[in-house]
Amino acid sequence: MNLLRKKTDHELIQDFQDGDLYALETLILRHKDKMYTSILFLVKDKYLAEDIFQDVLIKIIDTIRSGRYTEEGKFLPWAMRIAHNLCVDHFRKVKRTPAIKTSDDRDIFEVINFTEDGADQKMMKRQSYDRVRQMLDLLPDDQREVIILRHYADMSFKEIASLTNCSINTALGRMRYGLINLRKMMTQKKIAL
Repeated sequence: MNLLRKKTDHELIQDFQDGDLYALETLILRHKDKMYTSILFLVKDKYLAEDIFQDVLIKIIDTIRSGRYTEEGKFLPWAMRIAHNLCVDHFRKVKRTPAIKTSDDRDIFEVINFTEDGADQKMMKRQSYDRVRQMLDLLPDDQREVIILRHYADMSFKEIASLTNCSINTALGRMRYGLINLRKMMTQKKIAL
């Protein structure tokens, strides 16, 4: 298992295609936090995010098993594209767009690994994350999406542009305006993180 952790995504996919189930497990564990967090920020519902995440895993496994995976060395952007498309499909099915609301669940904190801070540090971090989440929820959908994909999914602007079917300049512009709007909100509400 330790040897598997040192392998590249492409090597793990090859090993899985050769019958090594632990290779797939290692690959999924390597990227699950980024994928799940991105889905959660898009759908804003913990249980729905878990369902979509499971669907993403099934689609990944089916595609790799059938030999249709061709994104050599680019597993995470490919997986994120699947996740994004399944989120879009969900909203098309229910014929609505994501509601802009905050959740009081501890959803994001279940996937972020904290070191053992004191109670005061935990409370301050929680308040900061809550403020950021609330401000993100107030942004236009396209700006919020780019910020989430960039900061939480750690995707490049080229990958974001491909995923959201826009140009790199459009993705950069959405990020820029999103950050400007966040700064304005922080100034207006006198929030310091």
